[in-house]
Amino acid sequence: MLLGELEKQVLEYLWKNQPADAKQVYSYFEKNRGGSLNTIQSTLERLVKKDLLSRVKNGHAYKYFPKVARQELIGQLIKNVTHDFVAEDENSIVAAFSSISSDLDEDQLDKLEAMIEEQRNKLQTKADR
Repeated sequence: MLLGELEKQVLEYLWKNQPADAKQVYSYFEKNRGGSLNTIQSTLERLVKKDLLSRVKNGHAYKYFPKVARQELIGQLIKNVTHDFVAEDENSIVAAFSSISSDLDEDQLDKLEAMIEEQRNKLQTKADR
């Protein structure tokens, strides 16, 4: 799944300010980025079609909110990017994470280690069933 720059910015906005209608999103971006209400409405519709946003009718307008958490989307994007490469060498994704880990600080490495341990526990629990 590819996301345009405005799509990413709209998602970031909605993760912080959900739910919001198109006019609320537009008024935020009008001050910070420019553009038209039509562009924002089209962007919101594309994100709904990509199954990243949900919407509910509120009077004459829709209120939009994210269907996926920020971390979940980042995980999906990483999986999509690495999918073609992992098929040939299943260790390449591990090597990729290892290479970017040099950019992490001590606290981030501790969090990563805790997440890995949590995932190991989940796998062990599944295996024990």
